[in-house]
Amino acid sequence: MATPHAELTGLDGRRILICRPEPEASRLAERFRAAGADARVFSLINRTPLPETPERRTLILNLDQFTHIITVSPYAARLLLDELDTWWPQIPSGIRWYAVGAGTAAVLADQGLSIRKPASGWTSEALLALPSLTQVDGERVLLVRGEDGRELIRETLEARGARVSLLPLYQRTVPEYPPEQVHRLLGEFAPEAVITLSGETLNNLIALCANSSHNLYDRLLIVPAERIAEQARAAGFENPCIPGSLADNDIVAAVAAQLNGQDGGSGKAK
Repeated sequence: MATPHAELTGLDGRRILICRPEPEASRLAERFRAAGADARVFSLINRTPLPETPERRTLILNLDQFTHIITVSPYAARLLLDELDTWWPQIPSGIRWYAVGAGTAAVLADQGLSIRKPASGWTSEALLALPSLTQVDGERVLLVRGEDGRELIRETLEARGARVSLLPLYQRTVPEYPPEQVHRLLGEFAPEAVITLSGETLNNLIALCANSSHNLYDRLLIVPAERIAEQARAAGFENPCIPGSLADNDIVAAVAAQLNGQDGGSGKAK
């Protein structure tokens, strides 16, 4: 359960670096500031919508031919809804809609869609365990995502006999920051906690630290899942932590609990 906004306390003066993309980064920063933290945004992924192609238009116009539509992120969900608003005055019925994570589900649910998502967990693995995705032989699946991404969902569903079509709506790129800005945020600011909510974000942070000679390996590192925690430990990070959920308030609560030496329902990745 998400921590109520009014209860966000216990981070007075704590230095938090948020590396997720915009607009999610600034929204999370405001939650941290409400708890008293000094939160800085340092996005390590930029997302840009892809131009329309004939192939994409065909997929959108044939939306009613799909049994399952899976959306992997809130950003993908927002772009998809924009497409539907253009081409479908009324969203076709009979489609099973899925979201990887509560944030993505909330974006789709705001448009009145009934969303299937894991009861617990917010990973591709948890989504693939849903009963309605275990028997999909011969069924058509539309996977809405970025230009590149994990292939686990596609490969697993194809192995189960599904016919999977990819609908890439955006591309991810690595921002370029001047050395003085990197030094100001990683060195002078000296964050006590760093928020990295994807494997790609973590990889970009690791590369940036290596190229700038800044060592953040002893800082609290917030990661979304055990798979990313293992990736972090392999790179040398000593203190990865998986929050109770990826809701903004729960991320703030996890950081407060860890920095203040409490359990708080959030645990370090062991």
